[in-house]
Amino acid sequence: MLANVRQEAIRPIIEETIVAGSLVYTDEYTIYAPLPAWGYLHKSVCHSSGEYARDEDGDGFHEVHVNTMEGFWSLLRSWLRPHRGLSQEKLPLYLSFFEFVHNVRRRGRALLGALVENLLQPETCPQNPI
Repeated sequence: MLANVRQEAIRPIIEETIVAGSLVYTDEYTIYAPLPAWGYLHKSVCHSSGEYARDEDGDGFHEVHVNTMEGFWSLLRSWLRPHRGLSQEKLPLYLSFFEFVHNVRRRGRALLGALVENLLQPETCPQNPI
């Protein structure tokens, strides 16, 4: 979560998490306009004009889209729905846990095993002396 959603706020985050030269897919939000100047390839879809996916090479596969991330966030909304009245202070913890659950793709008892395994990794949890 960013208190200030501006290019100067997102640039360091992008540079820390995305390898320079990567192709980045976004929507038309203007905050992403300088991606090419920052060293990234950039393709976007324009939701405001009704575009949600684009087939650029005519092979029938719509390779330019942000549907994967939009699907991720819609799953988050339904996951958070029972937790009404979340604290802004605690929201990053909820988001981190949801991200973890999504990435390990485990549910029920299998989730506990994946969580414990991850917590026992020193690089994941540096305060763990094991």
